[in-house]
Amino acid sequence: MKAELLNRLLEARRQRRAVAMVTNTATGEQRIVPRSEAAAGSEFDKAFRFDKAAMAGDEFIAIYNPPLRLVIIGAVLIAQSVIPIAQSCGYDVTVIDPRGAFASAARFPNVSLCADWPQDVLPKLGLDARTGFMALTHDPKIDDPALELALKSDVFYIGALGSRKTQAARHERLSKMGFDDVTRTRISGPIGLSIGAVGASEIAVSVMAEMTKALRLGLS
Repeated sequence: MKAELLNRLLEARRQRRAVAMVTNTATGEQRIVPRSEAAAGSEFDKAFRFDKAAMAGDEFIAIYNPPLRLVIIGAVLIAQSVIPIAQSCGYDVTVIDPRGAFASAARFPNVSLCADWPQDVLPKLGLDARTGFMALTHDPKIDDPALELALKSDVFYIGALGSRKTQAARHERLSKMGFDDVTRTRISGPIGLSIGAVGASEIAVSVMAEMTKALRLGLS
């Protein structure tokens, strides 16, 4: 690999940009392709989506995706159940909750924990296309400003806790903030796949399954 290409890969890594190193197996020529140039449904797109190398004709595609991240708003019981599953799937987890009694290291060990308001933390943290997002506090004062920032970002998944009635009220509030119908449909709520989950642990399974589907197959 030429030094110029290596430097570009390292810079993409620092900026959390997904790129592929493409090598022509016939000529040895190499080039870098950003994910933004991968046509939907192409071998490039599938390779990026599934984090795996692929062949397209004579070209070998090596994927360099940024590490996966999960941002959870709300240091709640469901979050405690979601986190170990997410970590086992390779996510770097950040939990944000301004309620200090909830956001304690004793309750949430081995994660990045922020006892501040989401609107103060998220702009510094950054929300990108390799980040999943969950709003779990069930408190509009905390969840809504966070959802506002998530909807303006490229996160691949947005889930929000609450019943259908809660979700309808949430949509009404977000509509008043200026978000149109299409944008608001990015929010999955009630959160998780409909599998009849009971209790925090089963809900966590349904939530992680839904987020995995969004990551690998896209939302439908």
